[in-house]
Amino acid sequence: MNNIQSRKKDVKAMASKLGFAEYQENNACKRTASLPESQKQSPKIVSLEEAIKRTGLKDGMTISFHHHFRGGDKVINMVMAKIAEMGFKNLHLAASSLIDVHKPLIEHIKNGVVTRISTSGLRGDLAEEISRGLMKEPVIFRSHGGRAAAIANGDLKIDVAFLGTCSSDAAGNSCGYSRSENAKSKCGSLGYALVDAQYADKVVVITEDLVNYPNTPNSISEDNVDYVVVVDSIGDPTKISVGAIRDSKNPRDLLIAKTAAKVIINGGYLKDGFSIQTGTGGAALAVVKYIRESMIEQNIKASFALGGITSHMVKLHEEGLIERLLDVQSFDIGAAESLVNNEYHKEISGTEYASYFQKGSAVHSLDMVILSALEVDVNFNVNVLVGSNGVIRGAIGGHPDTSAEAAMSIIVCPLLRGRIPCVVNEVTTLITPGTGIDVVVTDFGIAVNPKRPELAERLSKAGLNIVTMEYLRDKALSISGTPEALPFGDKVVGVVMNRDGSVMDVINNVVDAK
Repeated sequence: MNNIQSRKKDVKAMASKLGFAEYQENNACKRTASLPESQKQSPKIVSLEEAIKRTGLKDGMTISFHHHFRGGDKVINMVMAKIAEMGFKNLHLAASSLIDVHKPLIEHIKNGVVTRISTSGLRGDLAEEISRGLMKEPVIFRSHGGRAAAIANGDLKIDVAFLGTCSSDAAGNSCGYSRSENAKSKCGSLGYALVDAQYADKVVVITEDLVNYPNTPNSISEDNVDYVVVVDSIGDPTKISVGAIRDSKNPRDLLIAKTAAKVIINGGYLKDGFSIQTGTGGAALAVVKYIRESMIEQNIKASFALGGITSHMVKLHEEGLIERLLDVQSFDIGAAESLVNNEYHKEISGTEYASYFQKGSAVHSLDMVILSALEVDVNFNVNVLVGSNGVIRGAIGGHPDTSAEAAMSIIVCPLLRGRIPCVVNEVTTLITPGTGIDVVVTDFGIAVNPKRPELAERLSKAGLNIVTMEYLRDKALSISGTPEALPFGDKVVGVVMNRDGSVMDVINNVVDAK
């Protein structure tokens, strides 16, 4: 006789031979409640305090956050207040970036709750205090692509990720907007959070809109989510496009933007099917408006626009001038709404965007990038992180990732800001190596990297004012005079990582910066 009972001996033998367990009948009760009822009883839905307990968070662990609400973010302060209340110490805070709104972290650092920070940027009072030596351990600064690579390869191991989402179902399917009638806000792409969700040991989704299962289309999948916490609000979307992300009406910014547009038009890359990215800053964002006319006149369409997507890019997409938008971070409400409504507006992760080690990242296919800078030196090195007074006041973002990969990398910056030279002999802090910068556009002329003589020739033939970086430096100094040496101390307060994972520069503490 051959039946289940008679084959048990062979089942046991084969299980032993193959190294597998032998099946044991499972008498556990299966779900009998309806889906609506079972969602209300989901074991994933817990309070913030209970979620923290269940993740197994311990002193010394690494916790992560995203910054897609930028100045409107409420999640970091909310979670850190609860973590401090629960008595945790010596934590490593790994945020994709930290903004002015995160000032409460100062007290958590002073109280020993946070002893290490990894981020792309720092601004506001928090940056001021850290620049003056608040922390015992230096802050580790990585680009967005560098952060994604470090998380993926284990250099930045995340124990618990706390990820704010505008909607989630009871299982954790989440995204940066909501289609429900109870929708409260939208931030659009969750590109930087996607990496954390994929690689963190534990993932806590914090949402303001709990919707019916399944919440699709979703950014974060339920198979990566351990707990769901429902709160009143995770962020203020009106504060996404403040600070560095702004439209400019400054005549100087617009002059620089118009000049940069001429570089694009005559640089040899404005061809049908080209690709483009613009960084933050008034001049960099304004460039898009000025190349639009040439695209229409020449019947040219871009294959895609990449990176932080703005309403300007959305407008060109909806006009049919840009075929696809690859969005790692929505820079304003218009971009967030486009992600919801436009089929070819695609959310991408930080890994898909710019990871150095991946088989394929979108930056590898980038033709042109237009970026701003705090300083550029005569070797085309760029600083976007440390201000003229030595205080940290910005973010690396995707600056070094895109400039290293784009066929033509353009820096737009004024010769001076006030009386402070932006073109200098040597940058205060090396963020983007000059090997990746092709053109610097200022209000006093255009400098082309000597490594790109063919580009200089094309721009010269177009009648553009081509000068050297040395000329721009000297012009700046003739107006401003020689600046005093910055008051740096001996303590290292920041470490700048190259996108390949190597240490590239350090930031020393500022003495009497205020």
